[in-house]
Amino acid sequence: MRIGELADRAGASPRLLRYYEEQGLLKPERSANGYREYDDALVERVRQIRSLLDSGLSTRTIREVLPCLTSGQYHVRGATPETLAALEHEHRQLTDRVECLSRSRDAVGAYLHAVRSLRDAPAPAEAC
Repeated sequence: MRIGELADRAGASPRLLRYYEEQGLLKPERSANGYREYDDALVERVRQIRSLLDSGLSTRTIREVLPCLTSGQYHVRGATPETLAALEHEHRQLTDRVECLSRSRDAVGAYLHAVRSLRDAPAPAEAC
């Protein structure tokens, strides 16, 4: 498929897809006339990239971990101490965010429960 179709299917702009390519996150094939050709599997890859970016990961970190997410192959031989430290830091930040989101979800759920309980409670009898 061409870049416009991938953009439509993945919910991203062609410009953003070109940026992902520049960052080494996408590697489209090239047709004989030089046009980018995208595989159907890249729709999900773009969604993964966007989700990881929304989680706060940098494109550099995503480039390191993306092969693990898509193939299950862990390329750890070239992992430098700096890379490992950065990934540990990212992991801690994600864990903190998940915990914060869980607390927020629980608070909103408790509020909804209280509102529904009040709404569904019988109205108090009027005094004479």
